[in-house]
Amino acid sequence: MDFQLSEEHLAVKEAAREFAQTELLPGVIERDTHAIFPKEQVMKMGELGFLGMMVDPKYHGGGMDTISYVLAMEELSKIDASASVAMSVNNSLVCWGLEKYGSEEQKEKYLKPLAAGELLGAFCLSEPEAGSDATSQRTEAVRDGDHYILNGTKNWITNGNSASIYLVIAQTHPELGHKGISVFIVEKGWDGFVVGKKEDKLGIRGSDTHSLMFTDVKVPVENRIGDEGFGFTYAMETLNGGRIGIAAQALGIAAGAYELALAYSKERKAFGKAISQHQAIQFKLADMATQIEAARLLVHKAAWLKDQGEEYAHASAIAKLYASQVAMDVTVEAIQVHGGYGYVKEYHVERLMRDAKITQIYEGTSEIQKIVISRGILR
Repeated sequence: MDFQLSEEHLAVKEAAREFAQTELLPGVIERDTHAIFPKEQVMKMGELGFLGMMVDPKYHGGGMDTISYVLAMEELSKIDASASVAMSVNNSLVCWGLEKYGSEEQKEKYLKPLAAGELLGAFCLSEPEAGSDATSQRTEAVRDGDHYILNGTKNWITNGNSASIYLVIAQTHPELGHKGISVFIVEKGWDGFVVGKKEDKLGIRGSDTHSLMFTDVKVPVENRIGDEGFGFTYAMETLNGGRIGIAAQALGIAAGAYELALAYSKERKAFGKAISQHQAIQFKLADMATQIEAARLLVHKAAWLKDQGEEYAHASAIAKLYASQVAMDVTVEAIQVHGGYGYVKEYHVERLMRDAKITQIYEGTSEIQKIVISRGILR
């Protein structure tokens, strides 16, 4: 593994950083306060190629590697995790699965506009009872001639109302357990498909998180991805890559909080000198920098393994587990460095702390990551 970033990687990193500073930073506090989805900003991300970074150019993607993707995710997440999670879902949970497992017809019809940023996608796994447990799906799709009849409810769906294309995990043969799960492409606006209210969340408040209800929705057979019973494998493979994106998001949140704390410590004076000159603050900054660098190495390793075609599920779970804990630890310490100002919205760090918490929950909680890691160890 080469620890030196290429010129292309550095260019992607700089482009993402510039976009975050010029397009995401203005209005980010207002969007958080009023839970406003950054629609205009996400559309611009699509125009710049951030929504289909790893897709083959023949399907209108950027043809970039996973390292490029995590570099962009980190920079965008430093400023607005609500925008970066929309990018993460579209890249790693929607486009990746469609490109790897979809038919050519599905790629032409759905992947191309998704990768080009013309449309936004959503991945629909979580349910009120099952959470992210793909083995306990209650949403059902019953074959009826050349269609399936889809019924059920999904919740906590990122891009829930802003998406046009939804990948829905559903049971086609409940008696077979996880071997009876399939995955379908569903379009917004189909009869019987209803988007519920937006969730009022602690963090990533701008993220478009909704419940989805399906009542006798007719899904054409050609919109099934792979064979019947492939859905569980599809979900697990997709989540493995998704964890890399969320680990990069957690890394970005932590790095953003650290950069703010470092800058503030050089400006704020106490007892006649900048607080960065006090050993208590220096120790905090040293711990934060060390944790962030360790998390970055884990994230980049998982991304590198994926790019090399190696097994990366174990590494992605480790990266997600550690980076999400670092995000919580560092954002809390960033508030502490800011003192009372850290508790005020104007200084951003309290928002980053609230955003950090979700990284320990979605794509599987920290406890689920430990299960995945332990299985790899014991195997």
